[in-house]
Amino acid sequence: MANVEPLTGRLPVAQQPSFRVAPHNLEAEQALLGAILVNNDAFDRVSDFLRAEHFQETRHGKIYEICASLIRSGKIASTVTVKTFLNEAEWGDVNPAKYLGRLASEATSIINVGDYAHAIYDLAVRRQLIRIGEDIVNTAYDAPVDLTPRTQIEEAERNLYQVAESGRADGGFQSFGNALTIAMDMAAKAFQRDGALSGVSTGLRELDRVMGGLQRSDLLVLAGRPGMGKTSLATNIGFNIAKAYRFETKADGSHEAVNGGIVGFFSLEMSAEQLAARIIAEQSGVASYKIRRGDMTEHDFQHLTDAAREIQTIPFYIDQTGGISIAQLTARARRLKRQRGLDVLIIDYIQLLSGSKSKGDNRVQELTEITTGLKALAKELSVPIIALSQLSRQVEQRDDKRPQLSDLRESGSIEQDADVVIFVYREEYYLKNREPRAGTEEHITWMNEMERAHGRAEVIIGKQRHGPTGTVELQFEAEVTRFSDLASEDNLPVQMD
Repeated sequence: MANVEPLTGRLPVAQQPSFRVAPHNLEAEQALLGAILVNNDAFDRVSDFLRAEHFQETRHGKIYEICASLIRSGKIASTVTVKTFLNEAEWGDVNPAKYLGRLASEATSIINVGDYAHAIYDLAVRRQLIRIGEDIVNTAYDAPVDLTPRTQIEEAERNLYQVAESGRADGGFQSFGNALTIAMDMAAKAFQRDGALSGVSTGLRELDRVMGGLQRSDLLVLAGRPGMGKTSLATNIGFNIAKAYRFETKADGSHEAVNGGIVGFFSLEMSAEQLAARIIAEQSGVASYKIRRGDMTEHDFQHLTDAAREIQTIPFYIDQTGGISIAQLTARARRLKRQRGLDVLIIDYIQLLSGSKSKGDNRVQELTEITTGLKALAKELSVPIIALSQLSRQVEQRDDKRPQLSDLRESGSIEQDADVVIFVYREEYYLKNREPRAGTEEHITWMNEMERAHGRAEVIIGKQRHGPTGTVELQFEAEVTRFSDLASEDNLPVQMD
């Protein structure tokens, strides 16, 4: 019988087979665990990106997991306390208590713990890449008839994205304690963030007050009839978030947003230049039609160049490809997050996306596939997704043109899949088309109604899983396509008698 090294289960070098061994570093794993057992502060330096599954030796992963549970519950992780939770039957000829003692006795300084953790994590990533590469090769050799190369590429991109995510688990069940820790971290960040919001601020104070900001993993559907300002509101929110972006550097070198965020905008209808023109009009205060015609004074152009200089470096990324599928959008969103980061994703608009060809001509099923895919993407990327949507024409048949959830029913599962449904409504738009004959009593009434509705918009929250529904009034400046908070009495300047 071959002699086996204790703990590792490896054969002596002379008896090892001639295949390549997956990259690993058991010494780094031992040094890291020893440092944690001697000084629990070492755990805090690596816990935000290192997980038990990153250890090559499964028993090392078990020790790390026990240490994590003890430290997070406010207890001390030491050779004595950890030993209690180890099953000696799983260790074979190795005595777990003695092994823990050896780890602690040979531990080096806590100063090096970060280097050990990064080495362990990097080697785990390399092992995952090897597995993905093997899967790609094997699938390409023995691909089923119905598996296209495009589908295989998208699956490979999905797997690579999961590897690229620092400390990302591979799915499956997780303990309630772990979920509770994440929820408490979110509450702590909300307490410290500007405005005390649990989500990303939209830059619109009243909307934030009702919604608590844009929440991670939420699918928000922003709907309205043409001319209501859906794209303008989405663009305003996206730009506000990108402009407010501030970040901190985590232990693994990645950036985490502490205010605002990195925004991805899929503009399936307008070109990137048209979208940029809207943003520059909103920021400079120069009317959009003046920019298009070149009908500007020198003063206007100066405002335009000043605004362009200020906003040219904001993290706002636009994809203007039209007619893409939900699978292509998903792959591009993963790529953006992997390469540049992503905190909020905006899609303008759902009806311009296509589903898989297998759905045939059934548009309702296709839209169901799209909205289900968007919700899954929001959870996978852990970012809020704002998806714009058209409404059915039945809105126009009612006297009260305010949209409601039933107007979405013709669009498959949009209402069911969305965490939040928001409608944009501007009464001024409809009043303009109903002007009575001048000089009549009806015209006077109409003028009073126009004055009341001028420059006002309603954002109707028709559904919100985690909060109240209701209506928020905003100011809308049509010339510069800008939504903003209405001036309240509390914010008006003091008037002198």
